[in-house]
This record gives sequence, C-alpha cells and structure tokens, in this order.
Amino acid sequence: MRQQYAQRSHVLAGVMLLIALAIVVQMTRIQNSPEAAIFRQQAENYAYEWKTFYPNRGEIYDRNGRLLAGQKTVYEVGVDLSTVVDAHAIAFAVSRELGLDYDQLMSVIQNPPDGISYLVLEDYVDAQKALNLQDLKRALQEQAGSGGLGGLTGLQFKAHPQRSYPENDLASNILGFVSREGKGYFGIEENYDNLLAGNPVSVLIPTDPNKAYEIPNIPDGTTMILTINRDLQSAAEDILDNALLEYGAQNGVIVVMDPQTGELLAMATSKRMNLNEFWNYDSIYSNATDFNPAISKTYEPGSVVKILTMAAALDTNIVTPNTTYLDTGSVLIGGVTIQNWDRNPWGVQNMVGCLQHSLNVCMVNLATQMGATNFYNYMDAFGFGHLTGIDLAGESQGRLKVPGDADWYPVDLGTNSFGQGISVTPIQMLAATSAVANDGRMVTPHILYAMLRDGRQYNVPAQFAGSPISVNTSNTLTEMLAISLEDEASLALVPGYRVAGKTGTAEIPVNGFYDESQTNASFIGWGPIDDPKFMIYVWLERPSVSPWGADTAAPVFSEMAQKTVILLNIPPDFIRQQTASH
Repeated sequence: MRQQYAQRSHVLAGVMLLIALAIVVQMTRIQNSPEAAIFRQQAENYAYEWKTFYPNRGEIYDRNGRLLAGQKTVYEVGVDLSTVVDAHAIAFAVSRELGLDYDQLMSVIQNPPDGISYLVLEDYVDAQKALNLQDLKRALQEQAGSGGLGGLTGLQFKAHPQRSYPENDLASNILGFVSREGKGYFGIEENYDNLLAGNPVSVLIPTDPNKAYEIPNIPDGTTMILTINRDLQSAAEDILDNALLEYGAQNGVIVVMDPQTGELLAMATSKRMNLNEFWNYDSIYSNATDFNPAISKTYEPGSVVKILTMAAALDTNIVTPNTTYLDTGSVLIGGVTIQNWDRNPWGVQNMVGCLQHSLNVCMVNLATQMGATNFYNYMDAFGFGHLTGIDLAGESQGRLKVPGDADWYPVDLGTNSFGQGISVTPIQMLAATSAVANDGRMVTPHILYAMLRDGRQYNVPAQFAGSPISVNTSNTLTEMLAISLEDEASLALVPGYRVAGKTGTAEIPVNGFYDESQTNASFIGWGPIDDPKFMIYVWLERPSVSPWGADTAAPVFSEMAQKTVILLNIPPDFIRQQTASH
C-alpha cells in the first residue's frame, strides 16, 4: 500500500513539475514577444506625455543697461463649450471688457463649428483686462454658492508671453519686431532670430503634479546688449524730426558711429513705428527699404565722395595739400563738359581750396590723373558696391560701375569722382570714410556689443575691413578737411572742438534726367580730430528750404555733434590737451 502511495506521489510531483516548466516557458515566451514590448513601453509611459517647451526670448538692452525689448504676459481668453452655463453672461462680460461685438460673441458661442469643444474668443489680451474678467468670474461663482455654477462658468484663461518694447518706437529701425508666430523681422530681431529665440526642447513630462520636479529647466534665449546709447538715440531722432520740419525734407537719416571701433552709437531714421503694434507696418512703409534706409536705401551721395577721391589722389602721391591748379570752371571728359556746382571758375586753387569750395572740376582732374584703374581700385577698397557686413537684416550693397560694365562710359570716371552716377547707403559712406578718421583702417560697423548666455557675457570685438590708405594720408586729409571748414566758417563747426568733414549735394535723377530742384543733402564729419570719438552722417532727402548740404545738413551735424559730446562726456579740446600735457 505504501509503495502504491509513493508511486502516485512521484507521478503527481512529475505532473506538477511539468506544469511549472510549462508556465515558465510561457512566461518567457510572453515576455519576449512583440506585444510584451508594447505593453512595457505603455507601462513606462503611463502618467507621462510628450510636451515641447519654448524658452523665453532673449532680452535686448542698450549699452548702459536700458531695456529695449523684453517679454510681457498676455492671455488667451476662450470658453469650454461643454461647461458653459450662461452664454449671455460670457458674451456681455467679454464684449464690455475687451471691446468685442456682443452679437458676434453670442452667435459663435451658441453656434460653434462642428466638433469644437474649446473656442478662442480673443488672444493677446492685456494682463489687466484678463485679470478683471477672472475677478468677475470668481465673484459670480462665490455668489452662486458652493456649487460653483456662476454666470461665467466655462470662461477660461491661458497665459503666454508676448514680445514687448517698452520704448515703443524708439530705435524701431534698429530693433525690428517679432510676429505673433514668434519670427523676427528686420533689424536685430531678424538678424539674431535664432539666438534670441533659443532652442525648443521636446521631453516626456509627468502628468502627476507630485512629480513636477521632473519638468526640465529650459534655458532662455540669448540676451543682447547693443552698442547704441539710448539717450543719444533719442536725441538723434528728435534732432532729425526737427530738421525735417525746419528744412522741409521728405525723409532723413542721422547715424553716429565710433570711427575707431565701428560701434553704432545712434541710428535715427525719419519713419518709425510703434513696435508693440507691428501690424501697422503696411500703413507706415511702402517697401522694405523704408524700414531702415540707413542700411537699405541706396542713393547718389554727391560731394561727400570727394573725401575719398582726394584720399586716393594723396595716397598715390599725385598731389600734396599745396599742389595748385587753374580752375576754369569746366572740364571735358568722355566728350561731356563737366562744370562746377556754381558754374563759375575759381582761378588758382590748392587742394585745401578744392575741398573747401567743393570743386567738381578739381575732382575730375584728380581722377583723370590717377586713371580709371587706380581710381576704381581705391573705390572698391573703400567698400563701394559691397556689403559692409553690419549685423542688421536688410543691408543693400549699392552699385559702383566700373570699366567693362555694359553701362559704364568714360564720362563716369568724372562724375563718379564727385559722387554722381554711383549708389551707396549711409552705412557704406560711414565705413569708407572711417579709414580717413582712423589712421587708414576701415572699420566694420556693428550694433551688437555683447551677448549674455548661461550666465556668461561674450563681448564682440572690433573688426576691420582693410587699410585702403596710409596713416600719413589719413592724418593729412583730416587736417585739410578741418582747415577747409574753419576757413569758410562752416555751419558744421562745433564750439570747443576741432572737427573734420565735408558737405554733399547730389541732384536726384528723375525720369532719366537730373532735377536741380531735388537733391540729396548730406554731411559727414568726425571729431575731435586728434582722437576721434564720433563720426556723424546726416542725410536729408529733397529739402525744400535750400537744396544745399552746406545750408541744411551741415547745421544738423553741428547740433548732433554738440549733443554727442555732452552725452558721451567728451571734454573740449583745451581741457583734454591740458590733461595730456600733465
């Protein structure tokens, strides 16, 4: 009997062992099956969801830490249609607070599109207005009792950031703007869009609020510090606006640059927009070049180019400051007679007189003596026909015709020498002329002073675009220009400071012919000449009071220079010289 029970026990144990083995085999098979992999992934992702985090856009400051562009909180106001109790109350409250049409709100809430459970009533709502609606909703809920069913039940608010410009239209041509889609347009906002916007990050985050510590910290976009001086920028805009009224000009530009580093200290244009209302762009500007004509709009600069023609002539040793010639009032080149601006002869003149009286005949003679190859090589080295590389979106390169081009004629050598028949931008004139103010070295204009990223500051060094002329040529020509202004008692003079500079008056081509009554009046100058800290370019388009740069742009330069030395704390010459001698 015992032997029989023992056999049954062995059989039962064997069966159970087989069953256990089968279970183990099945578990192993299930765990390694494709379905198991899916189940494991679902288990791992339980209570998590993919979400994309967008960093705050980097802020923009002036060189002294004044905020020019930042972020503010605005709200999306919408309704959860599944919980709406009183459509009338919502439509009435929203229409009253946000200025929307009551009937339209009622219609869209009561007759929403098919399949819509959440409806946006208004986006980019000012924070205070959204808070007013939230307070009203809370008050109505409290009146309704613990059930929480108030007249605004279903009204919802979603906060999000919006680009903000606390100075409204100040430096708008420099900053540019950001659309509601988060894309930068024009200026700094477009040129450095990727850096300012930062990098979005998509990650799995817990839906359990107890695990909020797992939500990643997304670094903000890069913060920009600009070279501009906010107070100087404001002053330049005010001076330009007043000049347009005083001289009846249609448009204008004033740019202030450090000629030793290329830092732009101010860049004022006559058309500006409130960047907080960027949707008005089309009503202010007729085309993209109007947004910042200082870098985008090309024009014939006129006699300011005589600075560069004289620089080339001095640098090639064709003339010295004391070289004389007989000015007969006209000269023939390429079969065309070129006359002085006043159509009069000036007799025997040296090179200082040539600049002082802005004689076209003198410039044609210099260009002819140099020859086309030398002349255009220098103009090319000064950057005409090339981008300066300024770090603002929308720069134009202008046009310098040269021998061999289909539309170049021998007479162009003469007219180009005094700034007609070529097209430049104000920023190109500043870059080119910086070689004369800066010991022969051309600077690359730039607007970015430094970047702040991850708690560290990265400064932008000065960059140079070559040395088209020698140090001796630079110093000699600067002195010649200073003397020419002093001898004629120019309206560009700045009390207490020696400055160098030159006027420009260029007739504007209309229907293929130059119109004497319509001109581009300009002045470019720098100082103090022994250690230049500022270079200012003034351009007035079609002044009606007087067509001449000497009468319009020159006094604007003087006013801007006087404001500049105050705001930049540049002591008068005699104080600096006394300090240097001790």
